[in-house]
Amino acid sequence: MEKVMKALGYTFRDEALLRRALTHPSMGKQDNQRLEFLGDAVLQYLMSDRLYRRHPEDREGSLTHLRALLVCEASLSQIAEKLGIGEALIMDRGEELTGGRTKPSVLCDAMEAVLAAVYLDGGMEAARGVMERCWPGEEEVVRPMQDSKGLLQEELQKNGGETPTYRITGTSGPPHAPVFEAAVYYGGQVIGTGSGKTKKQAEQAAAVRALENLKAGKN
Repeated sequence: MEKVMKALGYTFRDEALLRRALTHPSMGKQDNQRLEFLGDAVLQYLMSDRLYRRHPEDREGSLTHLRALLVCEASLSQIAEKLGIGEALIMDRGEELTGGRTKPSVLCDAMEAVLAAVYLDGGMEAARGVMERCWPGEEEVVRPMQDSKGLLQEELQKNGGETPTYRITGTSGPPHAPVFEAAVYYGGQVIGTGSGKTKKQAEQAAAVRALENLKAGKN
């Protein structure tokens, strides 16, 4: 746990909180699922506040898209991997043998749980400090993750699924600054919606939301 604290740049007063955040559900009652629930809300608030302050000209749709990129499973699992959280996870032998330490969903859940543990141990400003130190800037995430459509297609086709399709479902705003609404369909059903300043951004936002919905469906 010392390595994780060093990577976070935060020293716990109550290390039991960090231990619980690193305990996979395969270990039983004292796992990180409740902390994951709290951490998701803490991260949503902190990231929303950061984006609201940093991007005063952006509309709600663009801010939502940015936030989705920064808090989605792909982003959180990458951050957790860099922090060495996978190596520090406490899990049973069976989960470890099936690659539990490197599963994106496991790493994502643990990252949210760790942030919740920081919040409970040191308050919101401590959690904010960890987020600012450990989360990349928007520009660092948007570039590699702009192809969220590709990520979604890859996720859906893991088990031989069909290719998702996209439709622009509407526009809003003035003619000189329209906001496009998009939906992504899979199996004849809408699995995600999004908006953006361009049709491409709207489709990417819909794909990000679909990825989040897929993650939620797995939990």
